[in-house]
Amino acid sequence: MNNTILKLHCIVKSFPGVTALDGIDFELKAGEVHAVCGENGAGKSTLMKVICGVYPPDSGGIFLYGNKEDFKSPMDVYEKGVAIIFQETSLFEEMTILENVFLAHEITTKAGKIFTVLDYPAMRKKITEIFERLNTRLDIDSRIRDLGMAQKQMVEIAKALTFNARILILDEPTASLTQKEVDALFAIIRNLRQEGLGIVYISHRLEEIFDICDRVTVLRDGRRISTKAVKDTNKDELVADMAGHVLNAGALAADRKIGEKILCVDHLYDEERLTDINFYVKKGEIVGFAGLSGAGRSELMQTLCGFRKIRSGTITLEGKQLSFRNYNDAKKNGIAYVSEDRGKFGVILKMSITQNITLPQLSSVSVGGILSPGKERKMSNKYLEELNIKAPNTDFLVENLSGGNQQKVSLSRALALKPKILILDEPTRGVDVNAKMEIHKIISLLTRNDLTILLVSSELPELLDICDRIYVLKDGRIRTCFDRENATQKKILKVALEAV
Repeated sequence: MNNTILKLHCIVKSFPGVTALDGIDFELKAGEVHAVCGENGAGKSTLMKVICGVYPPDSGGIFLYGNKEDFKSPMDVYEKGVAIIFQETSLFEEMTILENVFLAHEITTKAGKIFTVLDYPAMRKKITEIFERLNTRLDIDSRIRDLGMAQKQMVEIAKALTFNARILILDEPTASLTQKEVDALFAIIRNLRQEGLGIVYISHRLEEIFDICDRVTVLRDGRRISTKAVKDTNKDELVADMAGHVLNAGALAADRKIGEKILCVDHLYDEERLTDINFYVKKGEIVGFAGLSGAGRSELMQTLCGFRKIRSGTITLEGKQLSFRNYNDAKKNGIAYVSEDRGKFGVILKMSITQNITLPQLSSVSVGGILSPGKERKMSNKYLEELNIKAPNTDFLVENLSGGNQQKVSLSRALALKPKILILDEPTRGVDVNAKMEIHKIISLLTRNDLTILLVSSELPELLDICDRIYVLKDGRIRTCFDRENATQKKILKVALEAV
């Protein structure tokens, strides 16, 4: 019996100067979770927009429940039971859960012979039944602005189910979730799969694909490279399919020349979050900081950089006790910071690569107080080459770069300061697997020049791959430290989750 509910045959979609989709075939079965993965620019987003009626295909066919379709708008697709839930939700913040879920398809009833009114009891009954089905407890009169990201996703799923959705497309659904929230979402996905829904799952996190998905399709350069049962493949095969070659991760485990202690933090308290923080870092080390969302990892890094005030405790760098009023003080003492939010704090999207890299230290590319274009180009070209930033030249606007290359520009800004300590907060968030491996390799190679790196990441495989030691935070305290030989995901999660 054929239980295919969605079939794409030889889908082609072009834009001026580029073929975004080149003959894509894809199938989704009822009761399966089918992953779609690939680097940024591989065609994932375009393919989803074709499925959802945002873009009409130039050629090829879309078959839904066995029937060929010619969708005129996204609403046509929604009414046929296909819903997409983006990483950034499309809910109205000032409206309630109930109002959002039934927006534009409210349940109505007759009031006399002429008037039609909203049937609030029927809507409340239906949404309550859906939340029970999702094993989700939310006050349907709450405003969206008061919800967390995981709760907003539950509202989006509930909204789709009011349309009797049979196909759900989840686009990077766990990007902003804690591990506990991810586990809850996966439980819901498994329940919906049991009910017979077909789910398309898009994620850069390969470990999630092996945890929740049945099949995986890899796209590269607008083409379908492979479709495999998850049980019949592995991470290395998927990475090779996505990148077009086998990525050599051996450099990440290369021996590093680790020196004496360079940074010591003793009995550090900030004004609201951190409590009695004690740790040290040796010269040339990559030291990771793990913990759940809200554990205090980013707050600790910001305190070390002068963004947050210290109430008590000491920070000692190369034997010298430091006192920071702001980030400029930290930079002058050899500490540089790369934020987790590159769009807000890491790069200026409307400026060029050169302007981004040189902006934090204009004096070093000036002569007599006047900017020297030659010095600017020399500095930016150095990092364009060393970090393999994929752009035609350094005058290229950062907003036109991929996420991975934007992150390399953000990293270049910090490296141009020639720091002794480089703090990286979620350095590979939102970048594709190939860019992630490139950034890992860059991080590892940087330590060969005696640079010391503090790395915050929510992805435990990332920390385990490249860190020499890993500190685990919980509730604003450092609970323990694992060295490379003893660290495992299970051990780290146990410390991060256990009650104190």
